[in-house]
Amino acid sequence: MSFVLNPFQLFKRALKYVQPYRSSFIVAIICNFLYAIFNVLALAFMMPILSVLFDEKKEPITEKPIFSGNILDIKDYVSNFFGYQMQDIANTSGPLKVLLISCILFIILFFFRNIFSYLSEYFLIDMRSGVARDFRIDIHNKILALPVSFFTEKRKGDMLVRISSDVGEVENNILNSLVELIRGPIQIIVFVSTLFYLNYQLTLFAILVFPVMGTIISVIGKSLKKNAGKAQAELSNIMSYVDETLNSLKIIKIFNADSQIAGRFNLSMNRYRRLVQKVMKKRAMASPTSEFLGAITIAMIVFFGGKLSLEGNGLSGSEFIFYIGTFYTLLDPIKRFSKSLSDLQKGQVSASRIFEILDTEVSIRDKENAQDFPQFNKSIEFQNVSFGYQEKTIIQNFNLTIQKGETVALVGPSGSGKSTIANLLTRFYDVKQGKILIDGIDIRDIKLKEYRKHFGLVTQDSILFNDSIFNNIALGDENPSLENVKKASKIANAEEFIEKLPNEYDENVGEGGGKLSGGQKQRLSIARAVYKNPPIMVLDEATSALDTHSEKLVQDALNNMMANRTSLVIAHRLSTIMNADKIIVMEDGKIKESGTHTELLSKNGVYSNLIQLQNVEK
Repeated sequence: MSFVLNPFQLFKRALKYVQPYRSSFIVAIICNFLYAIFNVLALAFMMPILSVLFDEKKEPITEKPIFSGNILDIKDYVSNFFGYQMQDIANTSGPLKVLLISCILFIILFFFRNIFSYLSEYFLIDMRSGVARDFRIDIHNKILALPVSFFTEKRKGDMLVRISSDVGEVENNILNSLVELIRGPIQIIVFVSTLFYLNYQLTLFAILVFPVMGTIISVIGKSLKKNAGKAQAELSNIMSYVDETLNSLKIIKIFNADSQIAGRFNLSMNRYRRLVQKVMKKRAMASPTSEFLGAITIAMIVFFGGKLSLEGNGLSGSEFIFYIGTFYTLLDPIKRFSKSLSDLQKGQVSASRIFEILDTEVSIRDKENAQDFPQFNKSIEFQNVSFGYQEKTIIQNFNLTIQKGETVALVGPSGSGKSTIANLLTRFYDVKQGKILIDGIDIRDIKLKEYRKHFGLVTQDSILFNDSIFNNIALGDENPSLENVKKASKIANAEEFIEKLPNEYDENVGEGGGKLSGGQKQRLSIARAVYKNPPIMVLDEATSALDTHSEKLVQDALNNMMANRTSLVIAHRLSTIMNADKIIVMEDGKIKESGTHTELLSKNGVYSNLIQLQNVEK
């Protein structure tokens, strides 16, 4: 993968997203610290119980200890004070009372231990869900900001995986790992300090196995990263295949391509399954590996601790069991810390894929000194405009002037560059050479939002949102008016079918306008453009996909819409543009002919041949 963040960059970038939730994060860390403290104290209160059960004979503490004031003596003071209190209770009420009190205290401390464990997770939920939300919002905002050209190279399935699965991987792996990388050491320090206090010789011996455990987990983590990257890429393919299947069901069925499409999908699913299996198997290996190493460590400690006890240098029975219990408790944060390193490797791939999108430069954006453009007054000029995709040239030295109020039509064979001209005018793409001027100002010097306020767009594919008719027509208006929506619908010849619907303007159109016919969808698209009431209209083959009856209704709507407006019309059916003020005939990205319908016919050139091919009445 070309874009991969190293662990330091990843940690730094992730912390920026965690920062708004730092209060929850800090509280969670404090709760984890208290969890570790109460965990040790709960185990410590088992020692009196074990002393009674083992009938250990210790020298009684008959005088109440006094704290010296030296912080280094606090451990001995607490131990002696507790021993004195237990001895006093034993003398007055017997060892059974000591056993009962110790058990009650053990339960209380264990209760607080679990309370703080819950609170630590509770506050982390706020952070995790918030960061995941912020990631998805930022990715969606980036999708809105990126130019149209970006999505000709990126498949929709890949974008869906990044905003869903990749963010999920970051939430489950990176965020958990960040937490464990901070709280794990806190718990480890508390437990290790306790172990050193009990017996430093035994503890030094025990921690010799830790580097071995870390090395093994690290090796597993590196292999996880490689396979995780391949799995996410394959998941993108799967999502793209599903998207294609949903959009192409009619074609798949009519050509009996079910088995072919299913075979392609199944192959991709099998590849994804194999990659996920590798990831999960290696990930599953981390936990039992660390547990097995922990078991080896426990066995070695028992042997070494027993040897010290036999030599008279060890712990008492109750102290030794407390030591083993504390050490075994220590293994859990170590295991989780080791696992977090593996998860960090796995989540690094998804995080890199997310930041690759977030870091993509927006090529079409406002210049620092971009100006407002309140009103269109005179003309639009294309001056020696050239444009191409990668190494392929689409438009060459294109020159055209469109006066305010004119209707200019672009005609020509497919691939001649008609739609590209419309995309350049609306700044979906920027010219490579030359410039486009509006009222003498280079459109790249105008604020993008201000510039696009002057445009309406109706395309061949009616783009509608899964929302009400009202919201589709009033798209972009933060304070929509029903009266204006109805006026726009009337101009677009859409009123007659809208008022027949059960909920009229509140009727939901379905995904992609699936509840409506092609002509109805197109008239809604025209109504949306009329509602905006822009001075310039761009019509990209707005009637080419319609039947004759629908075309007549839509064409009437277009004529109503274009009245008193400047219009750029891209037409495949020449019958729809015969009344244009100027017709531009394009071929291979160049202007071959220009003039009115009558002027072009008299030339008996390319336009005249196109008219004859379409059997249009002259």
